[in-house]
Amino acid sequence: MKTTGMTTMEIKKINKSKVYHLIYDSRTISKQGIASALEMGMNTVTQNLKLLEEEGMIERKGCFESTGGRKARAIRILPTARISLGIEILRKRLHIAAVDLYGNILEQESYTIPFQVSSAYCEQVGQKVNAFTEKYAFSPSRILGAAIAIQGLISTDGSSVSYGRVLDHTGMKLSDFARHIPYPCRLEHDSKAAGYLETWHQEKFRDSIVVLLNQNLGGAVILDGKVHNGLGMHSGSIEHMCINPDGPLCYCGERGCLETYCSADSLERAAGTDIPSFFGQLRLGNPAFSKIWRDYLRHLAFAICSLNVVLDCYVIISGYLAPFFLPEDLEQLTQMITDISPFKQQKDFIFLSSHGQLAPPVGAALYYIDEFLHNM
Repeated sequence: MKTTGMTTMEIKKINKSKVYHLIYDSRTISKQGIASALEMGMNTVTQNLKLLEEEGMIERKGCFESTGGRKARAIRILPTARISLGIEILRKRLHIAAVDLYGNILEQESYTIPFQVSSAYCEQVGQKVNAFTEKYAFSPSRILGAAIAIQGLISTDGSSVSYGRVLDHTGMKLSDFARHIPYPCRLEHDSKAAGYLETWHQEKFRDSIVVLLNQNLGGAVILDGKVHNGLGMHSGSIEHMCINPDGPLCYCGERGCLETYCSADSLERAAGTDIPSFFGQLRLGNPAFSKIWRDYLRHLAFAICSLNVVLDCYVIISGYLAPFFLPEDLEQLTQMITDISPFKQQKDFIFLSSHGQLAPPVGAALYYIDEFLHNM
């Protein structure tokens, strides 16, 4: 590394950052291991470890097996030295999750709160956030921020909802919520937050399409490990792909959007019952529900096949419906896609997310974690 023209303070900051990130990536490492990996003098390593310990960012816990002589102390970061809050706002519910520096969920709560475009609703959200942090004794000094995942497109400057037909909240501002939450706040599109979560945990999903099967459908496009927003911030809005011009009326005003065929809401309408009851009967072999499910998968396969022609990449099924999918459902979906695709499909290109309905709030929270690690 060239250090010409750099001040002593800048060099010290770089060294501390390198030590911290090596410990973070290694999960557990010895002092000698740090010195060897970074080709750094032992005195410099010792000084930086002391600084990081004083800041409460790392700890020495346990020892490595001895290879002769004294056992080396195991050094690791403190994952909860900083945490981030993720909040998801839905039509009838509110989800709050806290994640650590590795993106692991520490705690989560769900509340039944009907959405309203009102100051009273925003105040209620703030009250729930404060009650959540108090319940789990999260020190305010450790909280990096609260990221709000919401249905609807977000303005390019992140200050407001630029398109919000689902909740009829176009124009709602970040400041409406932020005045009631005592931490830095940001707005995120729920589908894009879910997409960000997938690429955070899986390097191979650096190029992928996320299909968010929530009460309302959503999607995200991941290119080179980053969520693709597009010129008008609506990249990945697969819910408004038209798969039948004469199909049902969508909330956007057009007909035959994928939303009207593959959202959880549309599945409940077709079945005349709620999602858990539908899948309970489906797994018992109910013939009417089996037909509804085949039709659902057929429409989803048509959409994924069309997307795959444009973007030849992995597809991740996420959201509320994802935990209800069985391996045989994925096999059936993959076969349906193969049958109508003009190209030979790669084996195992469709994956299930393991985060279910918490994907948006957890993914939103990761933006603050990523920002902290970048600046550390």
